[in-house]
Amino acid sequence: MVKLYNRCFLSVLIAFSCFANAYAQKAATKSIAIVTPAGAHVRIGYGAGQLAKALQKSGYQTKMLKQAPASGASIVIGRAQDAVVKSGLAKFSIKTIGKPGKEGYTIGTGKNSMVISGADFSGAMYGCLELADRILDQGKLPSSINLTDQPEMVMRGACVGVQKPVLLEGRGVYEYPYTPKNFPWFYDKALWLRYLDSLAENRMNALYLWNGHPFASLVRVKEYPYAVEVDDATFKKNEEIYKFITDEADKRGIWVIQMFYNIIVSKPFAEKNKLATQDRNRPIIPIIADYTRKSIAEFVKKYPHVGLMVALGEAMEGVGQDDIDWFTKTIIPGVKDGLKALGKTEEPPIVLRAHDTDAPAVMKAALPLYKNLYTEAKFNGEALTTYTPRGPWAELHRTLSRLGSVQIENVHILANLEPFRYGSADFIQKSVQAMHNTYEANGLHLYPQASYWDWPYTADKADPRLLQIDRDWIWYKEWARYAWKCNRDRAEEIKYWGKLLAGMYGCTQQQGEQILKAYEEAGEISPQILRRVGITDGNRQTMTLGMLMAQFTNPEKFGLFSLLYNSEAPEGEILSEYAEKEWKHEKHIGETPLDVANNIVAFGKKSVEAIEKASPGVKKNKAEFDRLKNDMYIHEAMANSYSAKIKAAIAIMRYKYTDDVADLEKALPDMEASLNYYRQLVKLTKDTYLYANSMQTKQRKIPVSGNDGKMKTWVELLPVYEKELANFKKNIDSLKSPSAKSKKTALTTLTNAQVTVTGGAEGSYIIGEGAKPFADTSVAITDFAKELKGLKAVQLDRAKQRKSGTKITFTNAQPVKVLVGYFNKTGFINPDTWPYHVPSQLETDASANDYGQADVKLSNGLLIPTQPSVNIHTFSFKAGNNTLTLGKGIAVILGFIPENQPIPVYDAGLSTTGNIKDLRWLFN
Repeated sequence: MVKLYNRCFLSVLIAFSCFANAYAQKAATKSIAIVTPAGAHVRIGYGAGQLAKALQKSGYQTKMLKQAPASGASIVIGRAQDAVVKSGLAKFSIKTIGKPGKEGYTIGTGKNSMVISGADFSGAMYGCLELADRILDQGKLPSSINLTDQPEMVMRGACVGVQKPVLLEGRGVYEYPYTPKNFPWFYDKALWLRYLDSLAENRMNALYLWNGHPFASLVRVKEYPYAVEVDDATFKKNEEIYKFITDEADKRGIWVIQMFYNIIVSKPFAEKNKLATQDRNRPIIPIIADYTRKSIAEFVKKYPHVGLMVALGEAMEGVGQDDIDWFTKTIIPGVKDGLKALGKTEEPPIVLRAHDTDAPAVMKAALPLYKNLYTEAKFNGEALTTYTPRGPWAELHRTLSRLGSVQIENVHILANLEPFRYGSADFIQKSVQAMHNTYEANGLHLYPQASYWDWPYTADKADPRLLQIDRDWIWYKEWARYAWKCNRDRAEEIKYWGKLLAGMYGCTQQQGEQILKAYEEAGEISPQILRRVGITDGNRQTMTLGMLMAQFTNPEKFGLFSLLYNSEAPEGEILSEYAEKEWKHEKHIGETPLDVANNIVAFGKKSVEAIEKASPGVKKNKAEFDRLKNDMYIHEAMANSYSAKIKAAIAIMRYKYTDDVADLEKALPDMEASLNYYRQLVKLTKDTYLYANSMQTKQRKIPVSGNDGKMKTWVELLPVYEKELANFKKNIDSLKSPSAKSKKTALTTLTNAQVTVTGGAEGSYIIGEGAKPFADTSVAITDFAKELKGLKAVQLDRAKQRKSGTKITFTNAQPVKVLVGYFNKTGFINPDTWPYHVPSQLETDASANDYGQADVKLSNGLLIPTQPSVNIHTFSFKAGNNTLTLGKGIAVILGFIPENQPIPVYDAGLSTTGNIKDLRWLFN
C-alpha cells in the first residue's frame, strides 16, 4: 500500500514538474525585451510604445531596455547607423534585404529576436507600427519576418479646417480667430491625440491647418502689438495648445503645416490703419507687406518645426507680378528672418498652392531663393470626378511636377460627395495611380470626406454627434494606403478591405467583401453625375441636393466651369453637345449624358443588393452599419432621380431645334419620375442628416442660393422641384393654346436710381443706339436689350481699365443695383492678351458673390461692333458712400437701378454664334 502511494505521489510530482517546466518555458517565450538606443528620438519612443501595446494586448510581457539582454527574446529598434542596431544584427545573425530610402525600414528575424532598422527616425517608427499591425492581426508575434519597405509619396497629409460653416459677424470669408468660442474642439487635447494617432496609424506625415490669417491668434509682432485679435488669456491658451499639437505631431513623424491666404490682415490691424481685412483688387501696400513679413518671422521663431502653406490667389487679384513679388519679397524673406533670429539653417517646408496663381512663374522666381519648396494643386477641383484626368489641368500638374520640387495632389472639399459616406477602394487606388502616372506627382493632401467646414463632426443626425475620424475611417485609410504604395494587386486588395470590414461589423469575410462592393458600386455615382451634367467642380454646387432643369438645359447661364469637362472627366459630351449631335445625326464621342443616366441606375441597384447580402451577418457596430446601409439606399434614390432628369433634359433640349411641343411632352414622365425619386431621397435623409453642405454661406449657388444656412436640406428643396414641374406643365399648356405664338412677354422697364457718381468716371451717357460707352474710342452701341433703354450709364476709359482696372465711387440715398456688363469669353483666354475683364468665379475667388454679382441676369444684352456680346450682372449696394471695384480689363457700367426693382432673367439673343435659345422660361 505504501509502495502504491509512493508510486502515485511520484507520478503526480513528475506531472506537476513537467507542467511547471512547460509553464515556465511558455512564460519565458511570452516575455520580450524592447531595446532602443540611449536618448532615443521621440519618434522611436512613440513607435516602441505602440509596439509594446500591441504585444501586451496579445498576451506578452514587455520591458524597455537600452541594450539587448544576454538571453531571452528581444526586439531591437533604431536607425541603421545606431550602435544598438548594428550590435543586434550581428548578435542575432540577421541579414536584412535591401537598403530603404527616406522613411523606410527593414525588419529581420534571427535567434528568437528581431531588429527594426530605420533609414531615419520616422522609418524606425514606421517599422514598429508595421510589426504592431501584424501582431494585432495574427494575435501573436510573427515567427519569422524579413522585409524592407518605404513610402512612394514623400508627403502624405490630411487637413483640418480651422474655419466654420457660416461667416462671423462683421467678418469676411476665411476670417476666423482661434478662440474657445469659435472652435471649442481646438483645445481638446484628447481629441488631438486620437486624431494624431490615426494619422500615424495610416502612415501620414503631414497635418495641414487651414485658416485665413492665423498669425494674429498665435504671435505678437513688436511693431504691431494692436494686430493681435484675441485676448491675453486666449492667446496663452493658443500658445499652449499649438505647442502641444506640434510636439505631439513630431513624436509621430508628422509635419504641422499652417496654411494662410494672401492678402488677409487681422481685423484690428485693418481698423487701425483704415484698411479692409481683404481686398482682391488692392495692390501691395508697404505697411501690409511689412506686417505680414514680420508676422511670418515671429511665427517661424516661435514654431521653427512648423511648415507654411501659402495661397497666393483668391484674396489677391488673379495672376501677375504681384503674386511673384509677394512670395519672393514678403513671405520667403519672413521665413528667413525667423530662421536667422534663431540661428538656424534648416528650412521648414513652404508649400505653394497653385490655386488662382501662375505657380510655375512664381516657383521659377522662388527656387533660387529657397530650396525646401513644394507645390500643391487640386486633383479634381473641389470634387472627386475621375481617375482619368487629362487636358490643360493635367498639363499644369505635369509642369509643376517637373520643376524640380515635389508636386502635392490635393483631394479638396469633395462638394459632390458630401454628406454621404464614401469608401471605394477601387476608385481611390486608381486616383492615386493617376496622380503618379498622369500628373507625375509625389504627394497627397487629403481633405475630410465630408463636412470640412464643420470639423470635427459629420452631418449625421446623431446624439452625440459623430466624429469624422470615426465615421470616415475607411476614407482616410484607403487614401493613405495607396499613398504609401499604389500598385497593389487588386484581388489581394479586395481580400484586405473585406477582412477589415468583416472585423468592423463582425461578419464573415464574404460579407465584408460585399460591403466593399456596396461602397465601390455607389462610389461611381456622384463622380459620373458631376462630370457629365454638373455646373462646376467647386463648392458653389451642392450636387447631392439635385439640380434645376434650367441648369441642365442652359448651364452657361450659371457660370459653367469648362475645366470640369475638358480636364476632370474622361473624353465625352455635355448635354448641349449631345443634343446637337442627335439633331444632326452625328456620331457621339466618348462618355455621354445618356451613358451616365443608365450607368448610375445600375450602380445604385448593385450597391443596394450588395449591402443587403452583407446585412444578415452584422454582429458589431450595428447602428453605424444601419447608417451605412441607409446611405446606399440614398445613393440609389439620388441616382434614379438624376437619371430620369437627364433623360428629360435630353428631350427638352431637342425642343431647341424643333420648336415642337411634343418633345416637351415626352419629357414629362421622366420629370415626374425624377420628382418621385427625389421624394424618396427626402424620406431617407430627413431623419438621418442635418444638412447636405457644410459651407452655408452666399458662396453656395447651385441648385439655389444657400445663404444664411438656408436651402441645405432635401426637405427644403422639395417645394422648389415641385414648383418647377408645375411651371413646366403650365408652360406646356400655354404653348399648346391657339394664342401662344402671338403671345409676347411684357417688357420690364428699368428705371434710373438717384445716384451721384463722385469719382472714376469719364462722363455719362444714355443707353440707346449710337451711344458711346468709352471716352477714348468712337465705338458705339448698335443693339441692346430694350429693358436698358434710357438708363444713365457711366462712360469709362478703355486704356485705363486695361492698365489699372475700374473703380467707381458714388453716393446713393437708397439701396441700389449697379448694372455691369462683361464681354463674353470666346475660345481660349490668354490673360496676357485678352483685353476684357473676366468676371470673378467662385471657383477661384471666394468674394465673387459678395454683392450678389455671381449670376448672369441679362445674357447677350448688348452689342458693340467688333466686340464680343455682353452679359449683364448686378452688384447690390446699401445706401451711403460706396465703391465699385473691378479688376484689370474692359467692362461697361450700364447704370444704377433701385435695389427692389426686379430685373428680367433671360437671354436677349444679341449674338451671332451658336444656338443660344434660352429655355429657362419653361420652368418659371
